Amino acid sequence: MIKIGQYNELRVERYTDFGAYLTDGEGGEVLLPGRYCDPDSVVGDMLKVFVYTDSEDRPVATTEVPFATVGQFAYLQAVAVNKVGAFLDWGLTKNLLVPFREQKVKMHAGGIYLVYVYLDHATGRVAASARIERHLGNVYPDYKPGQEVSALIIEHTEIGYRVIVDNLHRGMIYDNETYQNLEVQQTVKAYVKHVREDGKIDLTMTEPGTANRVNNLGAEILRMVNEGGFELTDKSSPEAIKALLHCSKKDFKKAVGALYRERKIVITPEGHIKPSDNR
Repeated sequence: MIKIGQYNELRVERYTDFGAYLTDGEGGEVLLPGRYCDPDSVVGDMLKVFVYTDSEDRPVATTEVPFATVGQFAYLQAVAVNKVGAFLDWGLTKNLLVPFREQKVKMHAGGIYLVYVYLDHATGRVAASARIERHLGNVYPDYKPGQEVSALIIEHTEIGYRVIVDNLHRGMIYDNETYQNLEVQQTVKAYVKHVREDGKIDLTMTEPGTANRVNNLGAEILRMVNEGGFELTDKSSPEAIKALLHCSKKDFKKAVGALYRERKIVITPEGHIKPSDNR
Protein backbone atom coordinates (compact mmCIF):
# COMPACT_ATOMS: atom_id res chain seq x y z
CA MET A 1 0.00 0.00 0.00
CA ILE A 2 1.36 3.41 -0.99
CA LYS A 3 1.53 5.69 2.05
CA ILE A 4 0.75 9.38 1.56
CA GLY A 5 3.08 11.71 3.43
CA GLN A 6 5.75 9.04 3.84
CA TYR A 7 8.72 7.60 2.02
CA ASN A 8 7.91 4.55 -0.09
CA GLU A 9 10.09 1.91 -1.77
CA LEU A 10 8.43 1.49 -5.18
CA ARG A 11 9.27 -0.33 -8.41
CA VAL A 12 9.43 1.36 -11.80
CA GLU A 13 6.51 -0.15 -13.74
CA ARG A 14 6.73 1.82 -17.00
CA TYR A 15 7.91 5.06 -18.54
CA THR A 16 5.81 7.64 -20.39
CA ASP A 17 6.51 11.00 -22.00
CA PHE A 18 5.74 12.79 -18.72
CA GLY A 19 7.42 10.52 -16.20
CA ALA A 20 7.60 7.07 -14.65
CA TYR A 21 4.77 5.12 -13.08
CA LEU A 22 5.81 3.40 -9.87
CA THR A 23 4.03 0.48 -8.24
CA ASP A 24 3.94 -1.08 -4.79
CA GLY A 25 3.23 -4.54 -6.25
CA GLU A 26 -0.22 -4.59 -4.65
CA GLY A 27 -2.11 -2.64 -7.30
CA GLY A 28 -1.10 0.81 -6.06
CA GLU A 29 0.44 3.12 -8.64
CA VAL A 30 1.80 6.67 -8.54
CA LEU A 31 3.47 9.00 -11.04
CA LEU A 32 7.03 10.22 -10.63
CA PRO A 33 7.16 13.33 -12.88
CA GLY A 34 9.87 13.38 -15.52
CA ARG A 35 11.90 16.14 -13.84
CA TYR A 36 12.59 13.75 -10.95
CA CYS A 37 13.44 10.69 -13.07
CA ASP A 38 17.00 9.40 -13.15
CA PRO A 39 17.98 9.01 -16.83
CA ASP A 40 19.91 5.87 -15.90
CA SER A 41 16.93 4.21 -14.21
CA VAL A 42 15.16 1.35 -16.01
CA VAL A 43 11.93 -0.60 -15.63
CA GLY A 44 12.18 -2.89 -12.61
CA ASP A 45 14.40 -0.57 -10.55
CA MET A 46 13.39 0.06 -6.94
CA LEU A 47 13.21 3.75 -5.99
CA LYS A 48 12.83 5.46 -2.64
CA VAL A 49 10.43 8.37 -3.13
CA PHE A 50 8.26 10.64 -1.02
CA VAL A 51 4.55 10.57 -1.88
CA TYR A 52 2.10 13.43 -1.33
CA THR A 53 -0.75 15.01 -3.30
CA ASP A 54 -0.46 17.57 -6.08
CA SER A 55 -2.56 20.72 -6.61
CA GLU A 56 -5.38 18.54 -7.97
CA ASP A 57 -5.24 16.17 -4.96
CA ARG A 58 -3.71 13.35 -6.98
CA PRO A 59 -0.99 11.22 -5.34
CA VAL A 60 2.39 12.08 -6.81
CA ALA A 61 5.94 10.95 -6.05
CA THR A 62 9.03 13.11 -5.71
CA THR A 63 12.71 12.67 -5.00
CA GLU A 64 12.72 16.01 -3.18
CA VAL A 65 13.37 15.72 0.55
CA PRO A 66 10.74 17.21 2.89
CA PHE A 67 11.78 18.79 6.17
CA ALA A 68 9.27 16.53 7.94
CA THR A 69 6.98 13.61 7.12
CA VAL A 70 3.58 12.63 8.50
CA GLY A 71 3.86 11.96 12.23
CA GLN A 72 6.78 14.33 12.79
CA PHE A 73 7.20 17.74 14.41
CA ALA A 74 9.25 20.48 12.78
CA TYR A 75 9.90 24.21 12.79
CA LEU A 76 8.78 25.54 9.41
CA GLN A 77 8.58 29.01 7.89
CA ALA A 78 5.32 30.47 6.61
CA VAL A 79 5.65 31.78 3.07
CA ALA A 80 2.05 32.87 2.36
CA VAL A 81 -1.37 33.29 3.96
CA ASN A 82 -4.74 33.28 2.20
CA LYS A 83 -8.40 32.69 2.99
CA VAL A 84 -7.92 28.97 3.79
CA GLY A 85 -4.87 29.20 6.01
CA ALA A 86 -1.10 29.58 6.08
CA PHE A 87 1.32 27.84 3.75
CA LEU A 88 4.67 26.62 5.03
CA ASP A 89 7.89 25.82 3.21
CA TRP A 90 8.61 22.16 3.95
CA GLY A 91 11.21 21.56 1.27
CA LEU A 92 8.85 20.53 -1.55
CA THR A 93 7.56 22.40 -4.59
CA LYS A 94 4.03 22.43 -3.15
CA ASN A 95 3.83 24.24 0.19
CA LEU A 96 2.22 22.72 3.30
CA LEU A 97 -1.15 24.05 4.48
CA VAL A 98 -1.96 24.91 8.09
CA PRO A 99 -5.75 25.49 8.17
CA PHE A 100 -6.89 28.37 10.36
CA ARG A 101 -8.52 25.93 12.78
CA GLU A 102 -5.10 24.33 13.36
CA GLN A 103 -3.35 27.60 14.24
CA LYS A 104 -2.82 28.50 17.91
CA VAL A 105 -2.00 32.08 16.93
CA LYS A 106 -2.57 33.77 13.60
CA MET A 107 0.33 32.94 11.33
CA HIS A 108 2.11 35.51 9.20
CA ALA A 109 4.39 35.13 6.18
CA GLY A 110 8.01 35.02 7.33
CA GLY A 111 7.22 33.59 10.76
CA ILE A 112 8.70 30.29 11.91
CA TYR A 113 6.31 27.93 13.71
CA LEU A 114 6.45 24.56 15.45
CA VAL A 115 3.96 22.26 13.72
CA TYR A 116 2.93 18.64 13.57
CA VAL A 117 2.59 17.10 10.10
CA TYR A 118 -0.48 14.89 9.70
CA LEU A 119 -2.64 13.24 7.06
CA ASP A 120 -6.13 14.72 6.78
CA HIS A 121 -8.15 11.57 6.21
CA ALA A 122 -11.19 13.57 5.09
CA THR A 123 -9.32 15.05 2.11
CA GLY A 124 -6.38 12.67 1.71
CA ARG A 125 -4.02 15.65 1.89
CA VAL A 126 -0.93 16.17 4.02
CA ALA A 127 -1.41 19.18 6.31
CA ALA A 128 0.12 20.67 9.45
CA SER A 129 -1.14 21.71 12.88
CA ALA A 130 0.33 24.16 15.38
CA ARG A 131 -1.87 22.66 18.11
CA ILE A 132 0.94 20.35 19.14
CA GLU A 133 -0.38 19.31 22.56
CA ARG A 134 -3.11 17.13 21.07
CA HIS A 135 -0.43 15.11 19.26
CA LEU A 136 1.79 14.47 22.30
CA GLY A 137 1.47 11.94 25.10
CA ASN A 138 -1.25 9.88 23.45
CA VAL A 139 0.61 6.67 24.24
CA TYR A 140 2.52 5.91 27.44
CA PRO A 141 6.30 5.85 26.91
CA ASP A 142 7.89 2.43 26.80
CA TYR A 143 11.55 3.15 27.41
CA LYS A 144 14.30 1.70 29.55
CA PRO A 145 16.82 3.88 31.42
CA GLY A 146 19.76 4.66 29.19
CA GLN A 147 17.81 4.17 25.95
CA GLU A 148 18.81 6.56 23.17
CA VAL A 149 16.12 8.92 21.84
CA SER A 150 15.78 11.93 19.56
CA ALA A 151 14.88 15.19 21.31
CA LEU A 152 13.58 18.34 19.58
CA ILE A 153 14.25 21.43 21.72
CA ILE A 154 11.09 23.57 21.95
CA GLU A 155 11.66 25.85 24.96
CA HIS A 156 14.33 26.86 27.49
CA THR A 157 12.91 27.32 30.98
CA GLU A 158 14.44 28.24 34.34
CA ILE A 159 15.23 24.58 35.05
CA GLY A 160 16.10 23.21 31.64
CA TYR A 161 14.91 22.46 28.13
CA ARG A 162 11.44 21.27 27.20
CA VAL A 163 11.67 18.76 24.37
CA ILE A 164 9.61 16.50 22.14
CA VAL A 165 10.88 12.92 22.38
CA ASP A 166 10.79 10.74 19.25
CA ASN A 167 7.87 12.79 17.86
CA LEU A 168 5.60 11.23 20.50
CA HIS A 169 6.24 12.34 24.07
CA ARG A 170 6.94 15.36 26.27
CA GLY A 171 10.34 15.46 27.90
CA MET A 172 12.79 17.59 29.84
CA ILE A 173 16.56 17.93 29.76
CA TYR A 174 17.50 19.66 33.02
CA ASP A 175 20.36 22.15 32.87
CA ASN A 176 22.57 19.92 35.00
CA GLU A 177 22.08 17.06 32.54
CA THR A 178 23.59 18.80 29.54
CA TYR A 179 27.20 19.63 28.79
CA GLN A 180 26.58 21.99 25.88
CA ASN A 181 24.52 25.02 24.95
CA LEU A 182 21.29 23.95 23.29
CA GLU A 183 19.07 26.03 21.04
CA VAL A 184 15.34 26.00 20.42
CA GLN A 185 14.63 24.24 17.08
CA GLN A 186 17.69 22.01 17.54
CA THR A 187 17.35 18.22 17.45
CA VAL A 188 19.80 16.33 19.66
CA LYS A 189 20.59 12.79 20.74
CA ALA A 190 19.68 12.17 24.37
CA TYR A 191 19.22 9.27 26.78
CA VAL A 192 16.31 8.31 29.00
CA LYS A 193 16.96 8.87 32.69
CA HIS A 194 13.47 8.37 34.09
CA VAL A 195 9.89 7.99 32.83
CA ARG A 196 7.50 9.80 35.17
CA GLU A 197 4.04 8.59 36.15
CA ASP A 198 2.47 11.37 34.07
CA GLY A 199 4.23 10.05 30.96
CA LYS A 200 6.79 12.83 30.72
CA ILE A 201 10.40 11.77 30.28
CA ASP A 202 13.48 13.07 32.08
CA LEU A 203 16.51 12.95 29.78
CA THR A 204 20.24 13.31 30.05
CA MET A 205 22.84 14.21 27.44
CA THR A 206 25.36 11.88 29.08
CA GLU A 207 25.75 8.58 27.29
CA PRO A 208 25.27 5.56 29.58
CA GLY A 209 28.54 4.33 30.99
CA THR A 210 30.34 7.65 30.55
CA ALA A 211 29.33 9.29 33.84
CA ASN A 212 32.11 7.75 35.94
CA ARG A 213 34.66 8.27 33.18
CA VAL A 214 33.73 11.94 32.81
CA ASN A 215 33.65 12.47 36.58
CA ASN A 216 37.15 11.03 36.92
CA LEU A 217 38.35 13.12 34.01
CA GLY A 218 36.84 16.23 35.61
CA ALA A 219 38.71 15.55 38.83
CA GLU A 220 41.98 15.25 36.90
CA ILE A 221 41.35 18.47 34.96
CA LEU A 222 40.46 20.31 38.18
CA ARG A 223 43.68 19.14 39.80
CA MET A 224 45.73 20.40 36.86
CA VAL A 225 43.88 23.72 36.73
CA ASN A 226 44.38 24.34 40.45
CA GLU A 227 48.08 23.57 40.10
CA GLY A 228 48.32 26.23 37.39
CA GLY A 229 49.54 26.29 33.82
CA PHE A 230 46.63 24.37 32.29
CA GLU A 231 46.69 25.36 28.62
CA LEU A 232 43.99 23.27 26.97
CA THR A 233 40.85 25.10 25.80
CA ASP A 234 37.69 24.37 23.84
CA LYS A 235 39.69 25.27 20.72
CA SER A 236 42.47 22.75 21.40
CA SER A 237 42.90 19.98 18.85
CA PRO A 238 41.75 16.43 19.63
CA GLU A 239 45.40 15.38 19.34
CA ALA A 240 46.55 17.86 22.00
CA ILE A 241 43.78 16.81 24.37
CA LYS A 242 44.53 13.12 23.88
CA ALA A 243 48.26 13.68 24.42
CA LEU A 244 47.73 15.36 27.81
CA LEU A 245 44.59 13.71 29.18
CA HIS A 246 44.33 10.47 27.17
CA CYS A 247 40.68 11.17 26.36
CA SER A 248 38.52 12.29 23.46
CA LYS A 249 37.68 15.94 22.86
CA LYS A 250 34.01 15.03 23.39
CA ASP A 251 34.69 13.74 26.93
CA PHE A 252 36.97 16.73 27.60
CA LYS A 253 34.15 19.15 26.76
CA LYS A 254 31.71 17.18 28.92
CA ALA A 255 34.07 17.26 31.89
CA VAL A 256 34.82 20.97 31.50
CA GLY A 257 31.12 21.73 31.11
CA ALA A 258 30.32 19.86 34.32
CA LEU A 259 33.07 21.68 36.24
CA TYR A 260 31.82 25.01 34.94
CA ARG A 261 28.20 24.30 35.93
CA GLU A 262 29.40 23.28 39.38
CA ARG A 263 31.32 26.60 39.55
CA LYS A 264 34.59 24.82 40.22
CA ILE A 265 36.26 26.62 37.31
CA VAL A 266 35.83 29.82 35.33
CA ILE A 267 36.38 30.27 31.61
CA THR A 268 37.89 33.54 30.43
CA PRO A 269 36.62 35.41 27.34
CA GLU A 270 39.65 33.97 25.52
CA GLY A 271 38.56 30.45 26.46
CA HIS A 272 41.23 29.73 29.09
CA ILE A 273 40.23 27.57 32.06
CA LYS A 274 41.05 29.06 35.47
CA PRO A 275 40.37 28.07 39.09
CA SER A 276 37.14 29.37 40.58
CA ASP A 277 37.07 31.55 43.69
CA ASN A 278 34.55 29.04 45.09
CA ARG A 279 37.10 26.25 45.47
